[in-house]
Amino acid sequence: MNNQRTGRKGEAIAASYLVSQGYEILERNWRWKRAEVDLIARKDNTLVIVEVKTRTSVYFGTPDAFVTDQKEKILLDAGCQYAAKIGHDWSIRIDIIAIVLKHDGGHTLKHVRDVYFPEFE
Repeated sequence: MNNQRTGRKGEAIAASYLVSQGYEILERNWRWKRAEVDLIARKDNTLVIVEVKTRTSVYFGTPDAFVTDQKEKILLDAGCQYAAKIGHDWSIRIDIIAIVLKHDGGHTLKHVRDVYFPEFE
């Protein structure tokens, strides 16, 4: 599976997971300047900026380990721009969803809520 297909599959899995957890998906692959936000969701009064990392192996590390501090800053900047665009007046957080696709067609999923004050699920 090529990287684009792997990424798209992971984003679809992440979106389905979020919906099952009571989130509303507002945007997919939203762009601002050079930033692309994989998913923007809302749950209760919180706007959630979601970076989805998908891998087919953990040989080089877990998918969430590939989100750099620079990427987090870009996501925060983009999230603030999106919030301003929609007139958002509630809290914002950045989450990471790490997915590992298994050879048998299954997957594992780790949801790191609020990368600045992580809460794992």
